[in-house]
Amino acid sequence: MFSTTRRMFLMAAAALPLMAGNAWAQGLISIIVTDPANPYWFTEGEVAKKTAEELGYQASVSAHKGDTNTESTLIDTAITNKSVAIILDPANADGSIGAVKKAVDAGIPVFLVNAEINQDGLAKAQLVSNNAQGAALGAQQWVEMVGDKGNFVELFGNPADNNAATRSNGYETVLTQYPDLKKVAQEVANWDRTQGYQKMQSMLQAHPDISGVISGNDEMALGAIAALKEAGKLEQVKVGGFDGSPDAVAAIKTGELQYTVLQPVATFSAEAVRQADNFIKTGKTGADSEKQLFDCVLITKDNVDKYTAPFTLSE
Repeated sequence: MFSTTRRMFLMAAAALPLMAGNAWAQGLISIIVTDPANPYWFTEGEVAKKTAEELGYQASVSAHKGDTNTESTLIDTAITNKSVAIILDPANADGSIGAVKKAVDAGIPVFLVNAEINQDGLAKAQLVSNNAQGAALGAQQWVEMVGDKGNFVELFGNPADNNAATRSNGYETVLTQYPDLKKVAQEVANWDRTQGYQKMQSMLQAHPDISGVISGNDEMALGAIAALKEAGKLEQVKVGGFDGSPDAVAAIKTGELQYTVLQPVATFSAEAVRQADNFIKTGKTGADSEKQLFDCVLITKDNVDKYTAPFTLSE
């Protein structure tokens, strides 16, 4: 399925205008993502790269895989390579502050995408999905699918990523309005499909009577679906996701996943590069604030056919 994601992305990228002569005259933009093995982060890196190249920059994409030491080394490399800007999906809300500061001290502007750090004023911009808004959308849809009573479980993302808590809190705000809905377990699965599968197996053993699973992202949700299918319980248990990945969309079409909340990663990844370009040329990003939120969109069986490319929903 991931090879299909690559093909879909490359078809969309082919529509980008070709660069005029004097390629790479603008310098190098270093793009650091989490893990391109995940289609979400693959799209993040490739969209940023294509946008940078369209604007006349050389662009490189690397991955820290959630490790702050690797992230720090990649920042060192970006500094050594005299990058004119860094686009970074930070590994850790607190642990990435030092890496960002190191780049800034070297005179390189940093633009954060997808996740925030817990310090303002270092990065020139922090562009993220409106996770609270997206979580509320998802939780409301989840209640429609599951009903307003019964036992359920939650799969929680990486605790070092503020997005995990923001989504979980957003779910809680909606679901606590239904006193007959009982959360009987919550497990950390670190955004990972395999961990989602394993944690779902253990939660099923402890709570075989659940009627729903609400997940912090699609990968964990897809892992849960695999465990539920294996246990013969998928027909009785409704699962909701978050990201808008191609695999999640395919699962909605087959009826295995009830919905996903699409994060506009292609939109804010491109926008981060455009703001970097503005800053390089004018000293300003062109945005009104450092932290910028991009609203999410709900994908269900009713609008899934409008999904046109990775993490894009047509009007």
